[in-house]
Amino acid sequence: MPVYAHSIATAVPETVYLQSELRDMVKAQPQLERLSQRLVSMIYNASAIDQRHSSIDELRRAPEDGVGTFYDPVTRQLLFSSTGVRNNFYAEAAPKLFTEAGRRAMASCPDLKASDITHVITVSCTGFYAPGPDYDVVRSLGLSAQTQRFHVGFMGCYAAFPALKMAKAFCEADAGAVVLVIAAELCSIHMRVNNDPDTLIASSLFADGAGAAIVSARPSLGSAHTLRLDAFETTLTPVGVGEADMAWKIGDEGFEMVLSTYVPDIIEAHIVGALTPLLNSEPQLAAAPHRQIERWAIHPGGRSILDKVQTSLDLSDEQLAPSREVLRSYGNMSSATVLFILKDLLENATDGERVCAMAFGPGLTVETGLMTHCPVPAAQASPAQHSGELQLAAGRH
Repeated sequence: MPVYAHSIATAVPETVYLQSELRDMVKAQPQLERLSQRLVSMIYNASAIDQRHSSIDELRRAPEDGVGTFYDPVTRQLLFSSTGVRNNFYAEAAPKLFTEAGRRAMASCPDLKASDITHVITVSCTGFYAPGPDYDVVRSLGLSAQTQRFHVGFMGCYAAFPALKMAKAFCEADAGAVVLVIAAELCSIHMRVNNDPDTLIASSLFADGAGAAIVSARPSLGSAHTLRLDAFETTLTPVGVGEADMAWKIGDEGFEMVLSTYVPDIIEAHIVGALTPLLNSEPQLAAAPHRQIERWAIHPGGRSILDKVQTSLDLSDEQLAPSREVLRSYGNMSSATVLFILKDLLENATDGERVCAMAFGPGLTVETGLMTHCPVPAAQASPAQHSGELQLAAGRH
Protein backbone atom coordinates (compact mmCIF):
# COMPACT_ATOMS: atom_id res chain seq x y z
CA MET A 1 0.00 0.00 0.00
CA PRO A 2 1.55 3.36 -0.99
CA VAL A 3 2.27 5.64 1.94
CA TYR A 4 3.01 9.34 1.67
CA ALA A 5 4.26 12.26 3.88
CA HIS A 6 3.61 16.23 4.88
CA SER A 7 6.13 18.27 7.13
CA ILE A 8 9.59 18.25 8.71
CA ALA A 9 10.70 21.16 10.88
CA THR A 10 13.73 21.74 13.07
CA ALA A 11 14.65 23.77 16.15
CA VAL A 12 17.94 24.43 17.95
CA PRO A 13 18.87 26.37 21.11
CA GLU A 14 19.89 29.99 20.62
CA THR A 15 23.38 29.49 22.04
CA VAL A 16 25.91 28.43 19.41
CA TYR A 17 29.61 27.75 19.96
CA LEU A 18 32.31 27.69 17.32
CA GLN A 19 34.13 24.38 17.20
CA SER A 20 37.37 26.26 17.77
CA GLU A 21 35.97 27.75 21.03
CA LEU A 22 35.04 24.32 22.32
CA ARG A 23 38.41 22.92 21.27
CA ASP A 24 40.30 25.55 23.23
CA MET A 25 38.07 25.13 26.28
CA VAL A 26 38.60 21.36 26.31
CA LYS A 27 42.37 21.75 25.89
CA ALA A 28 42.41 24.02 28.95
CA GLN A 29 41.02 21.35 31.28
CA PRO A 30 43.64 20.56 33.93
CA GLN A 31 43.06 16.81 33.96
CA LEU A 32 44.29 16.46 30.37
CA GLU A 33 47.79 15.17 29.84
CA ARG A 34 50.00 16.86 27.25
CA LEU A 35 49.44 14.04 24.74
CA SER A 36 45.67 14.37 25.18
CA GLN A 37 45.87 18.12 24.58
CA ARG A 38 47.57 17.49 21.25
CA LEU A 39 45.01 14.82 20.47
CA VAL A 40 42.17 17.27 21.17
CA SER A 41 43.55 19.67 18.55
CA MET A 42 43.79 16.88 15.98
CA ILE A 43 40.28 15.54 16.69
CA TYR A 44 38.51 18.90 16.68
CA ASN A 45 40.37 20.26 13.65
CA ALA A 46 39.54 17.14 11.62
CA SER A 47 35.89 16.94 12.72
CA ALA A 48 34.41 18.81 9.71
CA ILE A 49 32.24 20.70 12.22
CA ASP A 50 32.21 24.51 12.24
CA GLN A 51 29.76 25.11 15.07
CA ARG A 52 27.36 23.43 17.48
CA HIS A 53 24.23 24.57 19.32
CA SER A 54 23.81 23.98 23.05
CA SER A 55 21.19 24.54 25.72
CA ILE A 56 24.10 25.43 28.02
CA ASP A 57 24.72 29.18 27.71
CA GLU A 58 27.35 29.55 30.44
CA LEU A 59 30.57 28.55 28.65
CA ARG A 60 31.19 32.22 27.81
CA ARG A 61 30.34 33.34 31.34
CA ALA A 62 32.60 36.06 32.81
CA PRO A 63 34.24 35.53 36.24
CA GLU A 64 32.00 38.18 37.79
CA ASP A 65 28.94 36.16 36.71
CA GLY A 66 29.80 33.41 39.18
CA VAL A 67 29.97 29.64 38.93
CA GLY A 68 27.38 27.96 36.73
CA THR A 69 25.92 24.47 36.67
CA PHE A 70 28.46 23.12 34.20
CA TYR A 71 31.30 25.66 34.10
CA ASP A 72 33.43 27.74 36.46
CA PRO A 73 34.58 30.90 34.61
CA VAL A 74 37.20 31.70 37.25
CA THR A 75 39.12 28.44 36.85
CA ARG A 76 37.86 27.86 33.27
CA GLN A 77 37.01 24.31 34.28
CA LEU A 78 34.09 22.12 33.32
CA LEU A 79 32.34 20.98 36.49
CA PHE A 80 31.79 17.32 37.35
CA SER A 81 28.04 17.70 37.79
CA SER A 82 26.06 14.69 39.01
CA THR A 83 23.65 12.79 36.79
CA GLY A 84 20.78 14.19 38.88
CA VAL A 85 21.87 17.78 38.27
CA ARG A 86 22.24 17.15 34.54
CA ASN A 87 18.88 15.41 34.30
CA ASN A 88 17.15 18.24 36.18
CA PHE A 89 18.60 20.65 33.62
CA TYR A 90 17.23 18.40 30.84
CA ALA A 91 13.75 18.44 32.39
CA GLU A 92 13.85 22.26 32.42
CA ALA A 93 15.27 22.82 28.93
CA ALA A 94 14.04 19.94 26.78
CA PRO A 95 10.32 20.90 26.72
CA LYS A 96 11.20 24.13 24.90
CA LEU A 97 12.90 22.24 22.07
CA PHE A 98 10.17 19.61 21.78
CA THR A 99 7.43 22.23 21.71
CA GLU A 100 9.14 24.61 19.27
CA ALA A 101 9.95 21.88 16.76
CA GLY A 102 6.39 20.57 16.98
CA ARG A 103 4.90 24.04 16.58
CA ARG A 104 6.98 24.68 13.46
CA ALA A 105 6.01 21.35 11.91
CA MET A 106 2.33 22.07 12.47
CA ALA A 107 2.67 25.62 11.09
CA SER A 108 4.09 24.17 7.87
CA CYS A 109 0.76 22.47 7.20
CA PRO A 110 -1.70 25.35 6.59
CA ASP A 111 -4.73 23.06 6.56
CA LEU A 112 -3.83 21.35 9.85
CA LYS A 113 -5.63 22.22 13.08
CA ALA A 114 -4.41 21.23 16.54
CA SER A 115 -7.55 19.14 16.96
CA ASP A 116 -6.49 17.04 13.93
CA ILE A 117 -3.48 15.54 15.74
CA THR A 118 -4.41 12.04 16.92
CA HIS A 119 -1.03 10.70 18.06
CA VAL A 120 2.19 12.16 19.49
CA ILE A 121 5.45 10.21 19.46
CA THR A 122 8.42 11.81 21.23
CA VAL A 123 12.00 10.57 20.96
CA SER A 124 15.00 11.23 23.21
CA CYS A 125 17.96 9.47 24.81
CA THR A 126 19.54 12.30 26.80
CA GLY A 127 17.17 12.61 29.76
CA PHE A 128 14.11 11.32 31.59
CA TYR A 129 11.17 12.80 33.47
CA ALA A 130 7.46 12.11 33.96
CA PRO A 131 4.99 13.31 32.99
CA GLY A 132 7.29 13.40 29.98
CA PRO A 133 7.83 15.34 26.77
CA ASP A 134 4.82 13.67 25.14
CA TYR A 135 2.65 15.20 27.86
CA ASP A 136 4.34 18.61 27.52
CA VAL A 137 3.73 18.64 23.76
CA VAL A 138 0.01 17.90 24.15
CA ARG A 139 -0.42 20.64 26.76
CA SER A 140 1.82 23.28 25.16
CA LEU A 141 0.45 22.92 21.63
CA GLY A 142 -3.19 22.78 22.71
CA LEU A 143 -3.79 19.25 21.45
CA SER A 144 -6.76 17.16 22.50
CA ALA A 145 -6.57 15.56 25.93
CA GLN A 146 -7.46 12.30 24.15
CA THR A 147 -4.33 12.43 21.96
CA GLN A 148 -2.57 9.07 22.10
CA ARG A 149 0.99 9.50 23.41
CA PHE A 150 4.12 7.39 23.03
CA HIS A 151 7.78 7.90 23.92
CA VAL A 152 10.80 6.22 22.30
CA GLY A 153 13.57 6.45 24.87
CA PHE A 154 17.29 5.68 25.17
CA MET A 155 17.71 4.09 21.75
CA GLY A 156 20.38 6.50 20.53
CA CYS A 157 21.11 8.04 17.17
CA TYR A 158 18.83 5.81 15.08
CA ALA A 159 15.68 6.31 17.19
CA ALA A 160 13.85 8.59 14.72
CA PHE A 161 13.40 5.55 12.48
CA PRO A 162 11.39 3.44 14.96
CA ALA A 163 9.26 6.52 15.63
CA LEU A 164 8.54 7.03 11.93
CA LYS A 165 7.75 3.33 11.55
CA MET A 166 5.29 3.57 14.44
CA ALA A 167 3.67 6.61 12.85
CA LYS A 168 3.42 4.82 9.51
CA ALA A 169 1.74 1.83 11.14
CA PHE A 170 -0.77 4.03 12.97
CA CYS A 171 -1.71 5.78 9.73
CA GLU A 172 -2.03 2.55 7.77
CA ALA A 173 -4.41 1.26 10.44
CA ASP A 174 -6.47 4.48 10.52
CA ALA A 175 -6.81 6.67 7.41
CA GLY A 176 -7.82 9.63 9.59
CA ALA A 177 -4.78 9.52 11.85
CA VAL A 178 -2.38 12.47 12.03
CA VAL A 179 0.82 11.75 13.95
CA LEU A 180 3.24 14.34 15.31
CA VAL A 181 6.74 12.86 15.69
CA ILE A 182 9.36 14.90 17.60
CA ALA A 183 12.95 13.92 18.37
CA ALA A 184 14.85 16.26 20.71
CA GLU A 185 18.27 15.78 22.29
CA LEU A 186 20.39 17.73 24.77
CA CYS A 187 23.65 15.88 24.18
CA SER A 188 25.81 18.74 25.42
CA ILE A 189 24.67 18.35 29.04
CA HIS A 190 26.57 15.05 29.16
CA MET A 191 29.86 16.39 27.83
CA ARG A 192 32.80 14.82 29.66
CA VAL A 193 36.54 15.39 29.37
CA ASN A 194 39.24 12.91 30.31
CA ASN A 195 42.28 11.28 28.74
CA ASP A 196 40.35 8.49 27.00
CA PRO A 197 40.52 9.07 23.20
CA ASP A 198 36.99 7.72 22.65
CA THR A 199 35.62 10.22 25.19
CA LEU A 200 37.49 13.06 23.50
CA ILE A 201 36.01 12.05 20.14
CA ALA A 202 32.50 12.06 21.60
CA SER A 203 33.07 15.50 23.14
CA SER A 204 33.98 16.84 19.68
CA LEU A 205 30.78 15.66 17.98
CA PHE A 206 27.60 15.97 19.97
CA ALA A 207 25.21 18.92 20.13
CA ASP A 208 21.59 19.86 20.90
CA GLY A 209 18.65 20.07 18.52
CA ALA A 210 15.17 18.85 17.64
CA GLY A 211 13.35 17.68 14.52
CA ALA A 212 9.63 17.14 14.07
CA ALA A 213 7.43 15.58 11.40
CA ILE A 214 3.73 15.55 10.62
CA VAL A 215 2.76 12.08 9.44
CA SER A 216 -0.69 11.40 8.04
CA ALA A 217 -2.68 9.22 5.65
CA ARG A 218 -4.84 12.21 4.71
CA PRO A 219 -4.52 13.35 1.08
CA SER A 220 -3.38 16.91 1.83
CA LEU A 221 -2.67 19.20 4.77
CA GLY A 222 -1.62 22.16 2.65
CA SER A 223 2.01 21.23 2.05
CA ALA A 224 3.66 21.64 -1.36
CA HIS A 225 5.56 18.34 -1.52
CA THR A 226 5.61 15.02 0.26
CA LEU A 227 7.90 12.10 0.94
CA ARG A 228 6.37 8.73 0.28
CA LEU A 229 7.64 6.38 2.96
CA ASP A 230 8.14 3.19 1.00
CA ALA A 231 9.96 0.79 3.34
CA PHE A 232 11.96 0.56 6.57
CA GLU A 233 14.36 -2.11 7.81
CA THR A 234 16.43 -2.81 10.92
CA THR A 235 19.71 -4.73 10.81
CA LEU A 236 22.21 -5.73 13.48
CA THR A 237 25.87 -6.33 12.77
CA PRO A 238 27.00 -9.92 13.52
CA VAL A 239 27.00 -11.03 17.16
CA GLY A 240 29.96 -9.60 19.02
CA VAL A 241 30.72 -6.96 16.37
CA GLY A 242 30.21 -3.40 17.56
CA GLU A 243 28.39 -4.26 20.80
CA ALA A 244 31.08 -2.64 22.94
CA ASP A 245 32.11 -0.03 20.35
CA MET A 246 28.93 2.06 20.36
CA ALA A 247 26.99 2.19 23.61
CA TRP A 248 25.13 4.64 25.87
CA LYS A 249 25.27 4.15 29.63
CA ILE A 250 24.13 6.02 32.73
CA GLY A 251 27.04 7.02 34.95
CA ASP A 252 27.32 8.96 38.18
CA GLU A 253 28.44 12.11 36.34
CA GLY A 254 26.04 12.06 33.40
CA PHE A 255 25.32 9.64 30.60
CA GLU A 256 28.44 8.07 29.14
CA MET A 257 28.81 7.66 25.39
CA VAL A 258 31.08 4.88 24.19
CA LEU A 259 32.08 5.71 20.62
CA SER A 260 35.07 3.63 19.63
CA THR A 261 37.50 4.63 16.92
CA TYR A 262 36.65 1.27 15.33
CA VAL A 263 33.03 2.27 14.56
CA PRO A 264 33.76 3.69 11.06
CA ASP A 265 35.59 0.48 10.12
CA ILE A 266 32.72 -1.66 11.44
CA ILE A 267 30.24 0.36 9.40
CA GLU A 268 32.43 0.10 6.30
CA ALA A 269 32.58 -3.68 6.64
CA HIS A 270 28.84 -4.18 7.10
CA ILE A 271 27.04 -1.29 5.39
CA VAL A 272 26.35 -3.08 2.10
CA GLY A 273 24.89 -6.08 3.92
CA ALA A 274 22.81 -3.81 6.15
CA LEU A 275 21.22 -2.20 3.09
CA THR A 276 20.38 -5.51 1.41
CA PRO A 277 17.07 -6.21 3.25
CA LEU A 278 15.81 -2.71 2.42
CA LEU A 279 16.74 -2.77 -1.25
CA ASN A 280 15.43 -6.32 -1.70
CA SER A 281 11.96 -4.83 -1.28
CA GLU A 282 12.41 -3.48 -4.82
CA PRO A 283 14.29 -5.92 -7.10
CA GLN A 284 15.28 -3.19 -9.56
CA LEU A 285 17.12 -1.36 -6.77
CA ALA A 286 18.72 -4.51 -5.40
CA ALA A 287 20.28 -5.20 -8.79
CA ALA A 288 21.46 -1.62 -9.44
CA PRO A 289 24.50 0.31 -8.17
CA HIS A 290 23.78 2.15 -4.94
CA ARG A 291 24.50 5.54 -6.48
CA GLN A 292 21.44 5.12 -8.74
CA ILE A 293 19.32 6.08 -5.73
CA GLU A 294 19.46 9.82 -6.28
CA ARG A 295 19.28 11.19 -2.73
CA TRP A 296 20.86 10.01 0.53
CA ALA A 297 20.27 11.00 4.14
CA ILE A 298 23.15 9.46 6.07
CA HIS A 299 23.28 10.12 9.81
CA PRO A 300 26.56 12.02 10.31
CA GLY A 301 27.87 10.11 13.28
CA GLY A 302 31.17 11.76 12.41
CA ARG A 303 33.28 12.70 9.43
CA SER A 304 34.96 9.29 9.24
CA ILE A 305 31.60 7.51 9.17
CA LEU A 306 30.43 9.61 6.23
CA ASP A 307 33.71 8.98 4.43
CA LYS A 308 33.41 5.21 4.91
CA VAL A 309 29.77 5.14 3.76
CA GLN A 310 30.55 7.23 0.68
CA THR A 311 33.43 4.98 -0.34
CA SER A 312 31.64 1.70 0.39
CA LEU A 313 28.52 2.66 -1.58
CA ASP A 314 30.36 4.59 -4.31
CA LEU A 315 28.30 7.72 -3.70
CA SER A 316 29.14 11.11 -5.19
CA ASP A 317 30.12 14.23 -3.25
CA GLU A 318 26.77 15.73 -4.23
CA GLN A 319 24.88 12.79 -2.73
CA LEU A 320 26.70 13.20 0.60
CA ALA A 321 26.47 17.00 0.61
CA PRO A 322 23.28 17.32 2.73
CA SER A 323 24.69 15.04 5.43
CA ARG A 324 28.03 16.83 5.48
CA GLU A 325 26.34 20.24 5.64
CA VAL A 326 24.26 19.22 8.67
CA LEU A 327 27.41 17.91 10.36
CA ARG A 328 29.26 21.16 9.57
CA SER A 329 26.50 23.46 10.83
CA TYR A 330 25.05 21.49 13.73
CA GLY A 331 27.28 18.55 14.69
CA ASN A 332 25.74 15.23 15.75
CA MET A 333 22.38 15.78 17.50
CA SER A 334 21.77 12.06 18.01
CA SER A 335 18.22 10.99 17.04
CA ALA A 336 17.18 14.41 15.71
CA THR A 337 19.98 14.66 13.15
CA VAL A 338 18.54 12.61 10.31
CA LEU A 339 15.38 14.76 10.37
CA PHE A 340 17.52 17.82 9.60
CA ILE A 341 18.82 16.04 6.48
CA LEU A 342 15.39 14.79 5.42
CA LYS A 343 14.05 18.34 5.78
CA ASP A 344 16.66 19.52 3.29
CA LEU A 345 15.82 16.73 0.85
CA LEU A 346 12.09 17.32 1.14
CA GLU A 347 12.61 20.98 0.26
CA ASN A 348 15.20 20.50 -2.49
CA ALA A 349 14.72 17.10 -4.15
CA THR A 350 12.85 16.70 -7.43
CA ASP A 351 9.56 14.81 -7.67
CA GLY A 352 10.20 11.17 -8.45
CA GLU A 353 13.67 11.06 -6.90
CA ARG A 354 14.31 8.24 -4.46
CA VAL A 355 15.72 8.89 -1.00
CA CYS A 356 17.62 6.35 1.08
CA ALA A 357 18.05 7.26 4.75
CA MET A 358 20.13 5.47 7.38
CA ALA A 359 21.37 5.91 10.92
CA PHE A 360 23.60 3.94 13.26
CA GLY A 361 23.34 3.35 16.99
CA PRO A 362 24.11 1.17 19.97
CA GLY A 363 24.47 -2.44 19.19
CA LEU A 364 25.72 -1.76 16.47
CA THR A 365 22.26 -1.20 14.94
CA VAL A 366 21.66 0.06 11.40
CA GLU A 367 18.24 1.54 10.63
CA THR A 368 17.36 2.25 7.01
CA GLY A 369 14.45 3.80 5.16
CA LEU A 370 13.47 4.14 1.50
CA MET A 371 11.35 7.11 0.39
CA THR A 372 10.19 8.92 -2.75
CA HIS A 373 9.82 12.68 -3.25
CA CYS A 374 6.30 13.34 -4.55
CA PRO A 375 3.87 16.17 -5.27
CA VAL A 376 0.97 16.49 -2.85
CA PRO A 377 -1.96 14.23 -3.79
CA ALA A 378 -5.05 15.98 -5.15
CA ALA A 379 -6.70 17.91 -2.31
CA GLN A 380 -10.19 16.84 -3.37
CA ALA A 381 -9.44 13.15 -2.99
CA SER A 382 -11.15 11.45 -0.07
CA PRO A 383 -9.24 9.84 2.80
CA ALA A 384 -10.61 6.47 1.71
CA GLN A 385 -8.89 6.85 -1.67
CA HIS A 386 -5.61 7.54 0.04
CA SER A 387 -5.87 5.28 3.08
CA GLY A 388 -2.36 4.03 2.43
CA GLU A 389 -0.75 7.45 2.06
CA LEU A 390 1.50 8.89 4.72
CA GLN A 391 2.57 12.51 4.44
CA LEU A 392 5.45 14.30 6.05
CA ALA A 393 5.40 18.11 5.44
CA ALA A 394 8.45 20.35 5.37
CA GLY A 395 8.78 23.06 7.98
CA ARG A 396 11.18 25.96 8.05
CA HIS A 397 13.87 26.21 10.69
